[in-house]
Amino acid sequence: MMNRRNLGRMAATLAVACSMVPWSAMAADEAPDALIKRLSTEVISMVRDDKAIQAGDINKVIMLVDKVIMPNVNFRRMTAAAVGPGWRRASPEQQKRLQDEFKILLVRTYAGALAQVSDQTITMKPMRAAADDKDVLVRTEITGRGDPIQLDYRLEKTPGEGAGWKIYNLNVLGVWLVETYRGQFASEINARGVDGLIQALVSRNKSNAAKG
Repeated sequence: MMNRRNLGRMAATLAVACSMVPWSAMAADEAPDALIKRLSTEVISMVRDDKAIQAGDINKVIMLVDKVIMPNVNFRRMTAAAVGPGWRRASPEQQKRLQDEFKILLVRTYAGALAQVSDQTITMKPMRAAADDKDVLVRTEITGRGDPIQLDYRLEKTPGEGAGWKIYNLNVLGVWLVETYRGQFASEINARGVDGLIQALVSRNKSNAAKG
């Protein structure tokens, strides 16, 4: 049976994987709450049909992230916010490495939880936003076995090529992902600098990989 911790991990997985549909399939003018509802529903369906993901195939998860998730997330903004002031001191190469290792960390952290997706339902909460807002909060709730799970998204509307809503932060059970990592990363940067944070992420990812 799925306990609250596992359901919470599953919720976080859906948050990271909520956009498993190529950008070309989305309307640029689609409302952010409608986007989240449609994609969340489609992700649940896709995971149910993919035995490899259900089995925790990390390579399959990474492939999906690279191909269809990243185009729909402002991952540079997410990483920069998580790293905090140290991001501005990082060189372009260091910033790239931080993004790469942070992505691996998130994927490996939540890959196992994909197997928990079965009979969950997404409920949308009323969205308080003006028609011309460029930064919005979309609140949802996941229900299934056990207690309901709060799952909220921060999205921004981006202009130019690939214009549309993109996720840059998420909240699971009242905890914002970016803020959670910012404290951890700040401690590492203060102790060992940006390169120290990169090495810490590399080490953590290797450890997670060794654990399967």
